Amino acid sequence: MSKKTGIVKDGRYLQHSMGFAHPESPDRLAVIYEMLENPLMSWKFTEIEPREATHKEIEAIHAPSYVDFIASTAGKRSVFLDPDTSTSPQTYETAKLAVGGVLNAIDSVMEGEVDNAFALVRPPGHHAEKDTAAGFCVFNNIAIGAMHAISKYNLKRILIVDWDLHHGNGTQHSFYGDHRVLYFSTHQYPYYPGTGSLTENGRGQGEYYTINVPLTVGIGDPGFVKIFRKILQPVALEFNPELILLSAGFDTYFQDPLGGMQVTPDGYAAMTRVLLDTAEACCKGRFVAVLEGGYHLGGLVKCVKAVLEEMLDETHFSDERLALLEKEVHEGINQLIINKVIARINPYWKVF
Repeated sequence: MSKKTGIVKDGRYLQHSMGFAHPESPDRLAVIYEMLENPLMSWKFTEIEPREATHKEIEAIHAPSYVDFIASTAGKRSVFLDPDTSTSPQTYETAKLAVGGVLNAIDSVMEGEVDNAFALVRPPGHHAEKDTAAGFCVFNNIAIGAMHAISKYNLKRILIVDWDLHHGNGTQHSFYGDHRVLYFSTHQYPYYPGTGSLTENGRGQGEYYTINVPLTVGIGDPGFVKIFRKILQPVALEFNPELILLSAGFDTYFQDPLGGMQVTPDGYAAMTRVLLDTAEACCKGRFVAVLEGGYHLGGLVKCVKAVLEEMLDETHFSDERLALLEKEVHEGINQLIINKVIARINPYWKVF
């Protein structure tokens, strides 16, 4: 039984540019859109029209003064927001459209118009903090999306999974004291942005609702699948989310110029299957992916396609295949980090 998968795509997302040879270029979406517009693919998806998010919606996460500052860059040739991040004349509109695309994707899933959705938007979001841009990110699309789902649908439990190469500092900080959002991140560490250590687990009511899995370089498909099955899935089933959101960065791809991980398109499909199975068990399959990083253009297309085919249920990574893949883990470094994470969160998540 195939699934109804929504996608957010819009040519206007290509209008934001950070200049010549910047890794976060409009080409990232252009190549994905080209793959989706192929006659063999285009008929499979339900297109979700994006809209520009309002200031009020964005201010669920960001300071009004920061939103006004980004608005002030509209029409200006280039404003540097941080050493890696700058604007072009259309960035403000495009960033509002990125947020609104995610909000519309969440609405489509929550209202049952589609089973799941992938918001293929830019600029990305997970590094954006309350009052600063960072790491190619302007507004924190996924964090604003989670707040939208909480306020509009009165959700009490949202799981955000972040498999980007880089730790989502902005997303973590947005919900660090909030038990309504469980934030789970795998990332290369120590690496940009420097956050995401094992000991960062939330505070107050949000204690143990942040779970970080800091990884050394070289982890491939088996390591990621084992982490997803042995740590994430047991905790997620216990948490019982009403919606699962994914910060889908593809810079852990084995040829990515910015990373040192070894994930293949198959690995992304396998991780997606773990998340989809968890969503089926907990929340009627409600799952929304949001594009973050990924800078090897050929790899990005293959990996996004692998994720979408899994979401459609065209390919279906079986439990047997997942178990076999997990068995290929190079013991030692991977098992060590898994044991450390479990020991760290075991006082609260008694599922191990």
